[in-house]
Amino acid sequence: MKRTDGRIFDALRPVEIIPDVNKFAEGSCLIRCGDTHVLCTASVEERVPPHVMLGEGWVTAEYSMLPRANRERSSRDISKLKLSARSAEIQRLIGRSLRAGIDLTLLGERTITVDCDVLQADGGTRTASITGGFVAMTLACRRLLREGYLKQMPIKTLVAGVSAGIVENEAILDLDYQEDSSAMVDLNCVMTADGELIELQATGEKRPFTILEQQRLLRLCERGIYQLQKIQKEALEEAGR
Repeated sequence: MKRTDGRIFDALRPVEIIPDVNKFAEGSCLIRCGDTHVLCTASVEERVPPHVMLGEGWVTAEYSMLPRANRERSSRDISKLKLSARSAEIQRLIGRSLRAGIDLTLLGERTITVDCDVLQADGGTRTASITGGFVAMTLACRRLLREGYLKQMPIKTLVAGVSAGIVENEAILDLDYQEDSSAMVDLNCVMTADGELIELQATGEKRPFTILEQQRLLRLCERGIYQLQKIQKEALEEAGR
């Protein structure tokens, strides 16, 4: 099949992570994955939710899309007086994914809230939020360490996410909106730097899929996440200069 932007089947969209785009947040970045752009900010509070064990910290996330992030204006969640089911599901995913990359005991009794605001959406907003959110969280931890609030860095491993899918019976990596909307099978994957799975969401949208097809999609994701983690490292190195 010919992809909408001419990419080969296993190619990511152009990815850019710009660190420290918000002067007030403890950590921040802007991530651009093709035409999907997400602002990620990490804020630190010296308290934890009641359910957190004594001596541990917590990482949570919030996710939202600006009204004109899509092709048509959408209402803000606040106008409906409740969080949409989609936003709630995605922010739980982001929080789970980010917590897999940090030692909550080393973080101490404090909370990092990672806000992921989609400025422009063209597919893959949840995985872009995870990839950018990890950079923002890491920068926040660096600041805590630099200012003496932490004794050692709590980050355990890189965490990034990407999508893959089957379109016209072909397995492809990093779907844009047009590809995602016509996908027979859709898969979102989050991995560590060692290639260990944190989260796997796979759905047969228009037909069932086989275990072999799932493994093919996972291999594509593994390749894409390796590239994304190189870009994360570069962004963190740039922020450290």
